[in-house]
Amino acid sequence: MLSAILSEPGKIELRDVEIPEPQEGELLIKIKSALTCGTDLKAFIRGHPFIPTPGPFGHEFSGIVAGKGKGVSKFRMGDAIMSVHSAPCLACTYCRRKFFNLCEQSMASKVLGAYAEYIVIPKHVVQQNVYRKPAGLHFKEACFLEPLSCVVHGIESLDIHKKDTVFIIGAGPIGLLHLLYAKSKGARVIITGLEEDKLNIAKKLGADISCHPSKVHEHVSTITQGIGVDYVFECTGQPTIWETAVDFVRKGGTVILFGGCRTGTTVRYKTETLHYHEISLKGSFHFTPHDVKKAYSLLKNKKINVKKLISGTYPLEEISDVFVSLSKGNGLKYAIVP
Repeated sequence: MLSAILSEPGKIELRDVEIPEPQEGELLIKIKSALTCGTDLKAFIRGHPFIPTPGPFGHEFSGIVAGKGKGVSKFRMGDAIMSVHSAPCLACTYCRRKFFNLCEQSMASKVLGAYAEYIVIPKHVVQQNVYRKPAGLHFKEACFLEPLSCVVHGIESLDIHKKDTVFIIGAGPIGLLHLLYAKSKGARVIITGLEEDKLNIAKKLGADISCHPSKVHEHVSTITQGIGVDYVFECTGQPTIWETAVDFVRKGGTVILFGGCRTGTTVRYKTETLHYHEISLKGSFHFTPHDVKKAYSLLKNKKINVKKLISGTYPLEEISDVFVSLSKGNGLKYAIVP
């Protein structure tokens, strides 16, 4: 089978490798679609601590069961499935305290290699985070289960409702998923970004205001009568933006730091702003099985329409060109179809 290998930052190789054999509790999946991802793009541009090189590449996928290991009874051959690439071990210190997204083993045991013809899903993921794809959901849309689970994790713990105003910094795929989910809860949403085409997409997806960063203060002041928004979601992963995110939230408001910054970077905040304004700063990382279940329900029941986030479809053989194009700022997410 063909498999894309990220051999080093900036270089993807297509290699002919053996189709893996599923072991006990595992599923062999024939990939029908895989989506590009911001994490994959970071790995392509500069490397990523969670994506080793050289190594298999890609982790947002859907497909058809092509093989089963001993003991798998939940799924049948030919089932269309949608899955995420990890699951908690259920045994480590954090899992025992139900912090499943912080599992000490989940990153080490995650599944990579979705940009390929086949992939094996390990037993612990099969048991917790694999679902049958509904007939009415396209394989490309089903691939959103993983990124949407991450977005659900950051939002579900908050009590967002119709009277709230949400400000999203970054109009890339993750920012737009935040937009879709916040709008499904009835919130007013302001979103900002540097690229006009992405801001236009945000408007079509329901943003109340989509604007260049130079216009944000004006719009936030107007829509909130000067007090600031209830929630800020930082989706750029830039330390300077992490720092300025607190400038837009009201007293008692919450800033969710979703975008991951480069390893080793630091940020600084004015202590009086955090203390006297009682602002909550909250990191958001990964997802739990509950988040995956919620994301599955949102996609299955068409509560969130992700079609407009797919910028195009390409064969596996053109994956290098796709990532070069993404690195130049072109498009949102691309479907890679073997």
